[in-house]
Amino acid sequence: MPVNTASLVIGLSYASLLFLVSVGLSVVFGLMRFVNLATGSLYLIGGYVAWSVARRTDSFVLALLVGALAALILGMAIERGFLQRLHRQELLQVALTLGIAYIVQDVTRWIWGGDPLRLRPPEIFRGSMELFGAIVPTYRVALIAIGVILAVVVWYLLERTKWGAYVRAGVDDLEMVQCLGINARRIFAVVFALGAFLSGLGGALGTPVTGVAPGTDVQLLLMALIVVVLGGLGSVTGAIIASIVVALVDTMVRTFWPEASFFAVWALAAFVLIVRPQGLLGRTAW
Repeated sequence: MPVNTASLVIGLSYASLLFLVSVGLSVVFGLMRFVNLATGSLYLIGGYVAWSVARRTDSFVLALLVGALAALILGMAIERGFLQRLHRQELLQVALTLGIAYIVQDVTRWIWGGDPLRLRPPEIFRGSMELFGAIVPTYRVALIAIGVILAVVVWYLLERTKWGAYVRAGVDDLEMVQCLGINARRIFAVVFALGAFLSGLGGALGTPVTGVAPGTDVQLLLMALIVVVLGGLGSVTGAIIASIVVALVDTMVRTFWPEASFFAVWALAAFVLIVRPQGLLGRTAW
C-alpha cells in the first residue's frame, strides 16, 4: 500500500506539470493550426528564470510569477514575430519552432550552464508527510493541489465563459467565427499568451521536483505531444484526463520496468490513434 500511494502521488504531481504544458499546446494547435515545438523551451525558460529570481530574492512566489512572465514574453515574441506569417504552413512552423527550441537550449546552456539546477520549495512545503500510510514529499502533494486548482480555473475559463465559447467555436469552425465578425487575431494572441504563461509556470513549479537542465524541454515536449494526441485537440477536459493517464502509466511502468516506460506511453498513444484518431474527447478536425 505505501509503495502504491507514493507512486500515485508522484504520478499525479507529474500529471499537474504535463497538464500545464499540454493544455496550451492542445488549444493552440486545435484553434490556430500552429505546431509549436518550442513549447518545451517556454517550460525551460520558466524554470531557469524562476531559479535565478529565487536565488536573488528568496521569494518562491515571486520566482513563479517572474518565470511565467518570462515565458509569456518569449511566447508573444514567437506569436508576433513568426506566427502571423506562417498561418497554415505546418512544415515551416515545425522547422521554425524547432530552430527556436535549439537556440533557446544553447542560450540557456551558455547562461546557466549544463548542470541540473533545482529550486528549493517554500519552507512550509519542505520535508515529507504521511498520506494513507505512505511517506511522501510534501511539495508533491502541494503540486497536485495547485494543479487541480489551475485545471479548474482553465476549464472554467475555456468551457464556461463567453470568451471560452469563442475559442471552442474557433477550434470547431474558424471560418464561421470570422464570418460572425469576431476578432480571430485577438483570440489567437490571448490563447497563445495563456499557453505560454502556463508552460512557464509549469517550468517554475516543476523545478523543485525534476530540476531544470538542457534537455528537460525535449522530454516535456514529447510527453505533452502524447497528451495532446490522447486528449484530443482543443479539449481541456481531454488534456486533464490524458495528463493523468500518461503520468500514471509512465510512473507505474518506470517503477517496475524503467527501460520500458517511454515505450509504454508511446504504445498507448499509438493504440488510441488507431481506435480513435481524434483522441479521447477531441472532435474530428479539418
